[in-house]
Amino acid sequence: MSYPNVDRDYSAQATVTETEFDAVMARYRSASESAVAGLDGHAGLAFDPLSDERLDVWGTSPGQSRPVVLAVHGGYWRMLSRQDTAFMARVLADAGIATVVPDYTLAPTATLEEIVRQVRAAVAWVYRYGAAHGLDPDRIHVVGSSAGGHLTAMTAVGGWHRAAGLPEDVVKGAMAISGLFDLRPLVESFANAWLTLDAMRAEALSPILLPPGTAPLHVAVAEHEAAGFHRQSKAFQAHWPVARSHTVVPARNHFDVFLDLADPGSALSRALIELVRP
Repeated sequence: MSYPNVDRDYSAQATVTETEFDAVMARYRSASESAVAGLDGHAGLAFDPLSDERLDVWGTSPGQSRPVVLAVHGGYWRMLSRQDTAFMARVLADAGIATVVPDYTLAPTATLEEIVRQVRAAVAWVYRYGAAHGLDPDRIHVVGSSAGGHLTAMTAVGGWHRAAGLPEDVVKGAMAISGLFDLRPLVESFANAWLTLDAMRAEALSPILLPPGTAPLHVAVAEHEAAGFHRQSKAFQAHWPVARSHTVVPARNHFDVFLDLADPGSALSRALIELVRP
């Protein structure tokens, strides 16, 4: 199969100016620092002995076992970190929800298979050890944007839990924002310079080609988004057989849409809280 417009269709950065891109990247970090200032939590917890990657827990409350949102950063699998991805923590804490933000080893140092394994390992850590940190292992939800949307979907699909020793319904809800769910076009794209995928691996790593899970799914996409992200978001929502919804977030681009989760009045943050606390 050929994808003649693949670079245009999947170039998120081409939808904004360089100045706009730099400003949003800076806002990720500054908004995250502001959100966690003064919040109860635990920073720098090792969750995966195979990679020694770490995660932060924010918005816990002494004596409580809080539902969890595990927030997965984007960056086309090759940039950003957990320090850039905690900007929703205060909004969620005010709603009685804890936030867990993991790092993962970035491409090309890690393969995409390894990145997926690490994010799933973060889910497993919350399930097995989260109770000791004020987290409810029976109320784990996952959200992510861009590459994080893909990784969120890879925690929500079925078929991986038995090997990880987890129940099939360990993820109770998922929100994938401006994500990629069919990686086959990327084999022909600029992104393969760091992903180094072939057709067989891209197929195996595509959530839309994997068995759907049982969790409710909310798919969101920015209005001002590259065409490929719009197509894939609509297709993945249609692919999901259980409770699902689809939102086009007006007046947002690929990068600033994720920051809507830092605004308690935004439709996206309200939808996430409703997903966790229906």
